[in-house]
Amino acid sequence: MATFNFHFVLCLIMLISLSNIHASRAARSLLQTSQPALPTIPPLPKATLPPLPAMPNLPTTTTLPPLPVMPNLPSMPNMPATTLPPLPAMPNLPTTMLPPLPTTMPTIPNVALPPLPGMPSIPTAIPSFPFLSPPPSN
Repeated sequence: MATFNFHFVLCLIMLISLSNIHASRAARSLLQTSQPALPTIPPLPKATLPPLPAMPNLPTTTTLPPLPVMPNLPSMPNMPATTLPPLPAMPNLPTTMLPPLPTTMPTIPNVALPPLPGMPSIPTAIPSFPFLSPPPSN
């Protein structure tokens, strides 16, 4: 699946690259040709706007009508005063004595590590086998 995606992307990049060559060639040929003479546009007549109408005079009022009177709302009835029972007293908690903090850090014991095993030696000599003797000479 990844191979298909890779080939698809590669083909897409090649297609864009090759189409860009034709577009560049066409743009260059357009730049190298002379421009045709464009027809002249006749001047348009200047539009004149009519004058804006005058602002009308609005009537001015000096007194505003009075606000309506708010109706009297009924008063809330008086609630009877309630007495709450007193809170219970806090019980006395026993006090405990904590041991004092140590003033010095305890020493860490030194543990002897076992020695690392040695590297095995690699044989450097090629062993000789007795059954591989040189061929007899005639």
